[in-house]
Amino acid sequence: MHTSVLLATSFAFHFDVDLFLKFIFQPSPALIGGLAITIYASVVSQILGVVIGIFSALAGMARNRILRTISGFYVWFFRGTPLLVQMFIIYFGTPYLFGIDLFPNDVHLGFLSLRGSVLAGIVALSINEGAYMSEIVRAGILSVEPGQTEAAKSLGMTYGLTMRRIVLPQALRVIIPPLGNEFNNMLKTTSLMAVISVTEMFRVAQGVYAVTFKPFEVFLGVAVYYLALTTIWTLIQGMIERRLGASTTRSEAVPGLRARLLGLSSPRGGVGGVGR
Repeated sequence: MHTSVLLATSFAFHFDVDLFLKFIFQPSPALIGGLAITIYASVVSQILGVVIGIFSALAGMARNRILRTISGFYVWFFRGTPLLVQMFIIYFGTPYLFGIDLFPNDVHLGFLSLRGSVLAGIVALSINEGAYMSEIVRAGILSVEPGQTEAAKSLGMTYGLTMRRIVLPQALRVIIPPLGNEFNNMLKTTSLMAVISVTEMFRVAQGVYAVTFKPFEVFLGVAVYYLALTTIWTLIQGMIERRLGASTTRSEAVPGLRARLLGLSSPRGGVGGVGR
C-alpha cells in the first residue's frame, strides 16, 4: 500500500493552474506587444505575398520564356526549401553577401520605424508566401474559360485590361478560399521569427519559460492565443466567402463552421491543394 502511494506521488500531475490562467487572462505588456507584432507581420507579409504571387503567376503564364523561367525557378526554390532556412539566409546571409547590413537594429521607413529583425522576418515570410500564392493565382486564372479572354481581345481590350476587368474578378472566386487558408497558416508561421530574435508571441513565451521553468503551462498558454487568432480568422473568412460566393460551385455547399475549424475539406477537393 505504501509503495503504491509513493508511485502515485512520483507520477503526480504537476500543472500550475494559476500561472496558466494568469498568462492567458492577465497578459504582460510584453505579451501584448508580441501579439501586436504577430498580427502586424502576418497582415503585411500576406499582402506582400499576394502581390508577389500575382506578378509571379502572370510571369509564369507569359509568352516570354525568360519571364517563365524566372517565375518557375522562384516557385521551385521557395516552395522546395524550408522557410526557416530562407529566414536565416535573408537575415544572416545577405549582409555577408552584399557587404552591408540590410537589416540594422532600427529601420526607419518614413513615418514607420521597425527593428531590422522584424523587417527581415516580414521579407522572408512575404517572399515565401509569394511562391505559394503564385500557384494559387495561376490556378484561379486557369479556372476562367479561355473563351472569355478571346472575347475581350475581339473587343479590343488590352491584356492588362482583360486581366483587371474580366479574368481576375472571376478568378477571385477560386483564389479566395485558399488565400484565406494561407493567411490562417501565416498567423502560425510568424512564430519562426523567434529564431532571429523578433519578440513576437512565441519569443515572449520563451522568455517567460526561462524565468518560471514551467514549459507546459507557458507554451500551452501561447497555443491558446494562436488558437484564438486562427479561430477568429476562420469566422471572418467564412463571412467573406459567403459574401463573395467564393467557396461555392454549381454542386457544392459552403462548408460549415465545424468543417472549417477541423480542416474538413470537400470530397471533391479544390484549388486549395496547391498550397502547403
